[in-house]
Amino acid sequence: MTLKGRTLFITGASRGIGLAIALRAARDGANVAIAAKTDKPHPKLSGTIFTAADEIAKAGGHALPLVVDVRDEAQVKSAIERTVATFGGIDIVVNNASAVQRTPVVDTDMRRFDLMHQINTRGTFMVSKYAIPHLEKARNPHILAAKGITDFEKYRVDAREPLAPTFFVPDDAAPPPGVSVTGERWE
Repeated sequence: MTLKGRTLFITGASRGIGLAIALRAARDGANVAIAAKTDKPHPKLSGTIFTAADEIAKAGGHALPLVVDVRDEAQVKSAIERTVATFGGIDIVVNNASAVQRTPVVDTDMRRFDLMHQINTRGTFMVSKYAIPHLEKARNPHILAAKGITDFEKYRVDAREPLAPTFFVPDDAAPPPGVSVTGERWE
């Protein structure tokens, strides 16, 4: 299957896994909305939405760099609308933006915990929510989420282990008809 002419809305696409997904899609000739916060170089992290857009164009894709903090509802709605206005729709959403804290639960600051859930859970939910009306118009729509836990009875937290970013989706929370949702299922 080729992604030529398909439109991907990827959060956290200015670097790392998000950029790698964008570049792979670009090699097929896809349209990529780069939804990330970094519009100016960061002293410790490489990549901005603009450097990502250049790489996507060089790989054969069409890029739309968008400054988006997935915690900000107005920014998310605006970015989705700009993507639709630019490319005519959205075929695939990749919820890649995340915050991680690699400390045991007892050592995790509550402000960091709140940030992780604002980005990893609320942000993923919000991007998906506002993209679904556009995805429903696509011929083979998909939503991809980096993490998912759907079996709460088997989920446990070990206070000695790092706290992983999670996105809780109940088993009965079905996507709209025709929209495929993919996430990691932990059992």
